[in-house]
Amino acid sequence: MIKKTLISVLAVGLVTSLLFGRDVVSYLKTSCNRVSQSVKDSVPTDFQIDRARDMVADLTPVIRESMHVIAKEEVALEQLGKQIAQSERKGQKLQAEILQLQSDLTSGKSVFRYAKRTFQRSDVERDLSARFARFKVDDETLSSLQQMRDAREANLDAAREKFTAMVAAQKQLQTDLMNLDAKRQLVEVAQASSDFVFDNTQLARTKQLITDIRTSLDVKAKLANANIDVVTEIPLDASDSAEITEQVASYFDLGSESGGVATVSFDSK
Repeated sequence: MIKKTLISVLAVGLVTSLLFGRDVVSYLKTSCNRVSQSVKDSVPTDFQIDRARDMVADLTPVIRESMHVIAKEEVALEQLGKQIAQSERKGQKLQAEILQLQSDLTSGKSVFRYAKRTFQRSDVERDLSARFARFKVDDETLSSLQQMRDAREANLDAAREKFTAMVAAQKQLQTDLMNLDAKRQLVEVAQASSDFVFDNTQLARTKQLITDIRTSLDVKAKLANANIDVVTEIPLDASDSAEITEQVASYFDLGSESGGVATVSFDSK
């Protein structure tokens, strides 16, 4: 079975190569692009909007995680600030002690008294050397902590800006989706109206029916008015009751020389 499949694939590949030659890759790529575009075009708009809405909603966990990271960094920076402040107070105290011992040694004394105890000059010099070495280490450590604080504050500011931009972008996307959904509904209404306008048969029949009803009512109204206007009048002149012979004689102006009978002669040629 596998052997037959391989043979079929090779045969198809060979035929394709013979038909298209070196352009086979281009043809295949164009075909895939057309199929992909056709599939995208066939997806309903409301489905695409729902898909985009889900993608926007998927940004919420990322935003919450960013909030958590920023909150942790803010707490860490607060603790670092406290550590730096403590180191600064400690360094200031140590610096004051070093300067006091330095001042005492430059006075030229050989015996010194501190906290009700007496110390030789060598003891004071040794203590001053140890304090100064510790101060330098603490000062370098403090400088490193301050640089770390400044760098982390800069990173935190950048993270806050990105977080703000992300929140604003999500809100803008939500607004865009609302606008797109509203536009989709308007387009659907417009399409429904267009479909109704395209089918003029029912609309034409309805208009014609209304016109026929209006015409019928107008005709009935005229007929009703005509019947009302017909009034039987009283005859003021005597009706023409003459006989037909008298009517003819009167019309042709025939005399009554022949005893009331008129003769008409027709000459023959």
